[in-house]
Amino acid sequence: MRVRVAATAFGITAALLALPACSTDTTGAKRQTTSSARTGNPANAVQKTDPLSSAALKSRLLDRSDLGSGYLHKPERPAQHDDVTVLGCPALSELGGDAATGGTLTFPHKAKVAFTYGGSSSEISEELYSDSAKKLSDGIARIFDAITGCPTYQVVAGGTPIDVTSQKLPAPHGIGDEQWSQLLRFSVGGRSTVVKQTAIRDGSLLLIVSGSPALVDRHLDKALAKATAVS
Repeated sequence: MRVRVAATAFGITAALLALPACSTDTTGAKRQTTSSARTGNPANAVQKTDPLSSAALKSRLLDRSDLGSGYLHKPERPAQHDDVTVLGCPALSELGGDAATGGTLTFPHKAKVAFTYGGSSSEISEELYSDSAKKLSDGIARIFDAITGCPTYQVVAGGTPIDVTSQKLPAPHGIGDEQWSQLLRFSVGGRSTVVKQTAIRDGSLLLIVSGSPALVDRHLDKALAKATAVS
């Protein structure tokens, strides 16, 4: 399986290039206690082993009514095809530098949504994927390990250099079967933004919540509950 995500971590670089202002939100999670831990405690009493369709995943995404007031749906950006080079991180280069400006995981079943908050540059996005537990685990672990294994590196996208620093965070404990979390700072043209990403695998479903650290912390549990709800 080829995983088409690298330095931007699921499309953050493309958003960074359009940021109107700097963001320095570094709020950490209040409930994190372990890192990339295998807890064995499912988020739901019923574990689905068969992959869900993309349509089924889409129905499990958060919407504005779930988030509360102040959130606006963000239209999906058109795919970009700029030449991309990853410098200073061989592990990320091996994942495919051409995907570093906004690729998504290449699991066959997927859905995604993104929101802005309060008329500011704060954003939150949610991605859902479904496949066998092993494929989900291997794919996401490879990406997080590659990114956090390089504390500093640079992405050159369409001739624009983007400096990136990464930090592994303690992943939330006691939810799902596996968890990963990281903090990324992207700097380009004198502007910078901080992005938190937390991934939870629950059976054959993978949830990734990315964006402003405070927003990720606020809505992670809600996203997981809706994604794993048994109808």
